[in-house]
Amino acid sequence: MTITLAGIRDCLDGQVPAVIATCDLEGNPNGSFVSQVHFVDDDHVALSFQFFNKTRQNILANPVATLMVVHPLTAARYRLHARYLRTEKEGPLFENMKAKLAGIASHTGMAGVFKLQGADVYRVTAVSAVAGQTVLPTPPRRSLLAAVRSFAEATQRWTELSDLLDGALAAIEAQLRIAHSMIHWLDESGERLYLVASRGYAQSGVGSEIQLGQGVIGVAASALTSIRVTHATSEYTYSRAARDSVRASQLADRLEAEIPSPGLPAPGSQLAVPITARGQLLGVLYLEHPAESQFGYDEEDAVVTMAQHLGLAAWMLGQTAAASTERPRAKRHEPAPQGATMAIRHYPADDTLFVDDDYLIKGVAGAILWKLLRDYTGKSRQEFTNRELRLDPTLPLPDLSSNLEARLILLQRRLAERCPCLGIEKTGRGRFRLRVSRPLQLLEAS
Repeated sequence: MTITLAGIRDCLDGQVPAVIATCDLEGNPNGSFVSQVHFVDDDHVALSFQFFNKTRQNILANPVATLMVVHPLTAARYRLHARYLRTEKEGPLFENMKAKLAGIASHTGMAGVFKLQGADVYRVTAVSAVAGQTVLPTPPRRSLLAAVRSFAEATQRWTELSDLLDGALAAIEAQLRIAHSMIHWLDESGERLYLVASRGYAQSGVGSEIQLGQGVIGVAASALTSIRVTHATSEYTYSRAARDSVRASQLADRLEAEIPSPGLPAPGSQLAVPITARGQLLGVLYLEHPAESQFGYDEEDAVVTMAQHLGLAAWMLGQTAAASTERPRAKRHEPAPQGATMAIRHYPADDTLFVDDDYLIKGVAGAILWKLLRDYTGKSRQEFTNRELRLDPTLPLPDLSSNLEARLILLQRRLAERCPCLGIEKTGRGRFRLRVSRPLQLLEAS
């Protein structure tokens, strides 16, 4: 029976170091361990280039090698005959291997020693089994194809973006038994991601931000590739973004203007997958587990497919919302706000809002809320439509319709958590209502 690279992908995860044998031009052999043999496709692997050693010298002079890889559970061994093609020093393949190598380094006590200089791509010309004693394989996990099918069917049922995001995380927990997950959405600048949905954490962290290129989530977004880390690593632990809100001078003393992010303190396994639609990055789906080696190649394939379904569903909902021609409903009688007056201060530099000196929100979501509050106090308006916000030239909204929907979700959830006297309630497709239960005083900071 022909052995394929795809059939032995579990041997290429770095849990058991591989051995590489090379020869120089005089035929002198050399053997050494290699930290990572990365599956590229059924004809190619990539090896981690970390040091300019004898192996590296031999390969550049005589580009043929033999690799020995071992299955981490059964101890089955396989021999790979390969030919060196090229070295990649940037791009998705490099970033994926860099993240995985950081996990291997931390796991083996070599953090700070292992540093990826490049991803050496090889064409595999033959794969053969090596005779020897093995142990019985562990029972297979539940069918991931069935899980993906169930997830894809569920994405067709949700008609609101908020339901889609929450439902996706619930479906992942139900189908894959992964309890800790979150979804970040790309903001209008294209430089940051903000958290719009999370599951399994004591605090939701909605509104917390992370820069593109930062941590496993930011790297997955910037490189547009899934990043899977199977061992605990401080370098790629999910971390909250820098406090960029204090860059404005008038907020320099407002260090509390950062929303704490959720996340396990020391995840053993991490998987970050870009959410895309029609070639555009929408956000990142992130899963984590406290134990190591919980996400293999098969789980990665399943989650990548789920993220693709999620992205397409989000894009379609955005298109539907953009085409909506709903108008605000007639004003209905509401009881007058009661209680102490809330002072809401607006900082125009980055549309940051404080409620009674407590940080609430900033950015586009802050700009949207400030517009709603001004219309409420100046025009006695409480009924609004997504369409009018999308067409408002004073709001820095991008062309992507789903971004407005995501910002409204963020605003709705942030208000529910931090300012229950204000609220946003959906009144129909593309319509919502601003709820105010205390008197307001709007203050524009200089």
